[in-house]
Order: sequence, then C-alpha cells, then structure tokens
Amino acid sequence: MNALTPGGRYDEAVAVTPVRVAVLTISDTRDAASDTSGHLLADRVAGAGHELAGRAIVRDEVEAIRAQVKAWTTSGQVDAIVTTGGTGLTGRDVTPEAVRPLLDKEIDGFSMVFHLVSYQSVGLSTLQSRALAGIIDGVFIFCLPGSNGAVKDGWDKVISAQLDSRHRPCNMVELMPRLLEK
Repeated sequence: MNALTPGGRYDEAVAVTPVRVAVLTISDTRDAASDTSGHLLADRVAGAGHELAGRAIVRDEVEAIRAQVKAWTTSGQVDAIVTTGGTGLTGRDVTPEAVRPLLDKEIDGFSMVFHLVSYQSVGLSTLQSRALAGIIDGVFIFCLPGSNGAVKDGWDKVISAQLDSRHRPCNMVELMPRLLEK
C-alpha cells in the first residue's frame, strides 16, 4: 500500500525488513473504541509488513506524552513511533512541546514534505498543523495531526516509503543500525 514517491522507486529484489512500530494517540476525548486514527495507523503498520510493537492513548499532557514516548524509546523493542493528535494550534495541543525537547535530532524535512502532501488534500488548512519528526534514543518518531485524513497523508505518502527497506535510492530502515553511533 506504499505510494511511489517522486524520484523514488521500489526494488522488488530486496527483502522487506519488518520495522517495530508503536502507535501513540494523543487525545483528551478518544478511547480504544473511538480512536479511528490510531486504528488506521495500526492497520497500515501491519499491512506494510511491520510489527505493531505497542499502542497507547494518552491525554494532551506534556508529561504523559513524554512518559510513554520515553518508555518506548528506552525499551529496546521499538524502532519507530508514530503519534496522532495534539499537533494543532489550540491550548491543549502540546505534542510538539512534549516531543521536541526529547529529540536528539530533528528531521526538518519531514514537516515540509508532510505539509506539501497535506496541502493537496486540505489546502491551506495544513497551516494549522505542527507535524514534526526526529530521533530519540535511536528511535524514529513521527508526530501527525489527529485526523484520519492527516494519518492517511502522513503514513501513505511519506512515512511508509521511508520505513520500507525496498525504497530507493535510500530509506530510514538502512540508517537504523547507525542511529546511536558516536
């Protein structure tokens, strides 16, 4: 279900390397039954041949977000985290404030590319998102808005290709063994 990215291709001769992906929903209102964006992400992770390494819902609270993220990044059982929710502009949207101080490196281009693909779906409303990505403790983290459309855009058009070992000319999977080198 990966979209071929401009300038990229998939090398079918290369075996898919499963990635251990955790999905974190950040919301004051969603629970397991109403977490549609978390369900979408979990389904897409499994559909891409990856392992769903964890799934959780936390409130829009800085310490709750940080605690769950750090639990996963220090566990040794997670290669990537995809969050949904809390990237907007309201007072309760605190995902960037929670995650950014934890980053060892920020992936600046992610936000730009996400907004480029999101613009195709929602136009200028993409300005209301503060999507971001980076690396924490050798684990990739991608923070998406909480809408189903944003999850589809973010996973289908950006993240899935970079977490696919067959994507060429390069992908993030091949970088994973080197993320902690000094």
